[in-house]
Amino acid sequence: MNTPAVQFKHDAVRLSADLRHRQLIQNALGKYEVKRDEKKALFQDYEGARRLAARVKWLAVNQLDRNLERLVQGLESRGTRVHWASTAEQARDIIVGIVTGKKARSVVKSKAMTGEEIHLNEALEAAGVEVVESDLGEFIVQLRQEPPYHIVFPAMHLTRGEIRDVFQKKLGDAPSDNPEELTMVARRVLRQKYIQADVGITGANFAVAETGMVSVTENEGNARLTGALPKTMITLVGIEKVVPRMEDMALFLPMLATVGAGQLISGYNTLYGGPRQPGEADGPEEFHVVLLDNRRTVMLADPEMREALHCIRCGACLNVCPIYRNVGGHTYGTTYSGPIGAVITPNLRSLQEWKHLSYASSLCGACAEACPVMIDLHHHLLQNRRNSASQKSVWWQKLAFKLFAPVANCRVLWSLTTRLGRLGQKLHPLIKGTRLDPAYVWTKTRDLPPIARQSFREWWKTRRRNPPPAA
Repeated sequence: MNTPAVQFKHDAVRLSADLRHRQLIQNALGKYEVKRDEKKALFQDYEGARRLAARVKWLAVNQLDRNLERLVQGLESRGTRVHWASTAEQARDIIVGIVTGKKARSVVKSKAMTGEEIHLNEALEAAGVEVVESDLGEFIVQLRQEPPYHIVFPAMHLTRGEIRDVFQKKLGDAPSDNPEELTMVARRVLRQKYIQADVGITGANFAVAETGMVSVTENEGNARLTGALPKTMITLVGIEKVVPRMEDMALFLPMLATVGAGQLISGYNTLYGGPRQPGEADGPEEFHVVLLDNRRTVMLADPEMREALHCIRCGACLNVCPIYRNVGGHTYGTTYSGPIGAVITPNLRSLQEWKHLSYASSLCGACAEACPVMIDLHHHLLQNRRNSASQKSVWWQKLAFKLFAPVANCRVLWSLTTRLGRLGQKLHPLIKGTRLDPAYVWTKTRDLPPIARQSFREWWKTRRRNPPPAA
């Protein structure tokens, strides 16, 4: 079985050479960029909004203990049952226990990246429960037995024809590849699932400490049906999603819509505070909130990595990352892909097993510039690299740098190495792109810049010996 690093390299090589896949993603993200920039221009001061959002998240995370206490008090005061899950296994056990305790046979589930993170669907299916994703994109990739391709756009990698084919194969109904007709096919199937479902499961975009509510943002209304129709509702939310005040939502909801999908505001923004109250027309009879840690407190305890908990899962960094745009979301082999995934996955899972993701970056800084809460993502990638090297160094890398250091610090040795390099590069055209090439992985698809015929120091000496004539 391949390690995550080996599988990543294999998939990255294959997909970066797939011009059809690349064009598909570039077209989709190109259209997104136009809409995103249109909506950003409508902010009176977008950079000011970013600074404020970063400040609010900083306060929320640095006062996480107090904010969580307020959140839980508010939820429990309205009859919500709050569960604390330290690990993914514990979260799965809690949710499976609630579902099986209700003797539920069918669960409808709206988009929840935390559910993907803990592999919730697999656990429920192993317990004999049918799980149906109600978000259209998630529903499509579920039918294909694939994980989501993107945090916001789960089926971005598929064409209309491919979606039509999967509907025809799995649902036996695909009148054409027209998006509206395909949506109606999914709607007919999903409406029956809502009615049949015993339990509804959602994720959450934010949790408001001041009022004790969880906020769910969507564009299809599927999360509202997930919370309104089944008798039992479960929300799985990462503890870092908390914000201190209700008024903070006036900033985060339009910002999430803008950078996440190029919208002024998402179609549906719903706050859940508890089960159905007296006089209310709909809603669940029972409401459970599962607060997921899963190593988030380990990141919280690290002053350097704590900032990564500010992420609002908007997908903006994925959309601008040159690596993601070439290798795609599935290549990362983990729930959270792109720059934010490369930062948090090694910390949420295993630093040594997933350290390769932190090297899958050009360090161009586009992700940090795009982040609406101003997370210094490329800096955190460097921190992951440093931490992985200090935790478990590679002997040949260590030896290489020990040999390089005296050469780089000695003018004579450096000059000699440069001259030898000029001689060696004359042989390079003969071995370029072959296994004999020291830079084989690089030169297989790129040109290796030649060493200059004359260094600046050599040029300066020549100039001093033969100064140009005075003007």
